[in-house]
This record gives sequence, structure tokens and C-alpha cells, in this order.
Amino acid sequence: MFEMFSYNFMRRAFVVGILVSIIVPLIGTFVVNKKNSMVGDALSHSSLSGVALGLIFGINPVIAAILVCIIAAFGMEVIRKNFSKSSDLSTAIVMSSGIGLAAILSDFVPGAANFQSFMFGSIVAIPDLELYTVIFVSALVIITYLILYKKLVYIIFDEEGARLANINVNFINSIFTFLIAITVAIASRTVGALMVSSLMVIPVSCAIIVSKSFKSTVINSSLFGILFTIIGINLSYFFQLKPGGSIVLNGLVVLILLMLYNKSRGNN
Repeated sequence: MFEMFSYNFMRRAFVVGILVSIIVPLIGTFVVNKKNSMVGDALSHSSLSGVALGLIFGINPVIAAILVCIIAAFGMEVIRKNFSKSSDLSTAIVMSSGIGLAAILSDFVPGAANFQSFMFGSIVAIPDLELYTVIFVSALVIITYLILYKKLVYIIFDEEGARLANINVNFINSIFTFLIAITVAIASRTVGALMVSSLMVIPVSCAIIVSKSFKSTVINSSLFGILFTIIGINLSYFFQLKPGGSIVLNGLVVLILLMLYNKSRGNN
């Protein structure tokens, strides 16, 4: 098992994978509790448009994906305000726009294989710039998360109460929207744009089953994310599987087992 660590690309894959598996479920706990689980899908598809633009114009694809995801995330907020009675429309509009734009741009991308690596993930092919970007973004997300944790929890469970308590809800929501965007963008390189939302939702779902408080759900979601990533990378190395798919599917297996166990105990 430890022979894989003799390769620099595998050591790099574990560092990036663990960092991403911490911050994506962290963001996921708030996304799920705000009943907006599909936001990851919408932004991940938008990130593909950014990747395509980066490859076409010779810009680092991850940097381009971050910029496009930020634009898409705030665009989603603008649309949501215009359709307050049907807020889920914003997610569907951004998702369909991202898919459509990515489909058109993909015809102009030099080297289809490079573009496909972002669709399904390529954690073992992370260059230096992307490694440093992941480390920087992970640190930014974790630090900001810790600073705003109490206010974020207040906003999620009682937004009107948070406003009455003089919390700047709009500003904090904007910061959180920014964090979602950059997290989804960097995760598209590791687990793949088509599977980011799975890593955002499945560990959180597992954590909800085994946790008794919101704080423990937050901690357990990241622990599940780390577990799924470590198992997934090992499976991909020994069985020549795609890392993103391995991470997501072993997480799904654990979720099914937890659901069956929970049901056998007579819990709802």
C-alpha cells in the first residue's frame, strides 16, 4: 500500500484530495441545510465553461474556472432575487447556461482529453500552480468558515432573526456565495466537474445520519469526505479506476449501508 507514496504525483494527489475533501463537505453542510443542494451542480457545470475558456485562450483552466464560477454564483443570486417565489429557478437557469456554453466551447478546445480530465477529475495530474491554488483556497475557506461560523449558523436557521440581531446578512451571504464558487471550481480538477456536487452532498448525508448536533455534522461531514477520498485514491491506484468516480461511489456505498443500518434500528 505504501509503495504509492514513492511517487511524487501520488503524494501530491493525497495532499490535494484531503484538502478538497475537507472544504467541499464543509461548504456542503450549509448548502444542504439551506435546502439548495443543487447549487453545486449548477456551479460545477459553469466551471466547465471556465475550463474551456482557459484552454482556448491559454489561461490556467483552474483560474479561469474560479472566475467563471464566481460570476455564475453571483448571477444566481441576482436571478433568485428576481424570482423570489421560485428561487430554485436560478439554479436551473445557471446550470442549463453552464451546460450550453460548455458544449459550444468544447468544440474549440485544443485537445479533448485535457477538457475531459476536468469532467471526470484528474487528481494525479496536478501541476504546481494548481497545487498552490488548492492550498491557498483551502486555507481561505477554512479560516473564513471559522470566523463566520456562528453568524452563518444563525442565518441558516433564522435569517430574519439574524437581521434583527444586526447581522449583515447580505454581506455574509455574499462571502459564502464566493466561498462556494471557489470551492466548486478547484474541486472540479480533483473529483471532476460532473461529480463535485456528489462530494458536497454525500458526506453531509452520511454525517446527518450519525450526528446528533449541527456542529458534529460539520465535523463528521469532513471526516467522511477524507475517508471517501483516501479509499477512492487507493482504489484508483490499484485497480486503474478514475479517482473521481472511485471517491463518489465508495461514498455512496457507505451512505447506503448507513441508511440500511439506520432503518434496521427503526429510526426515521
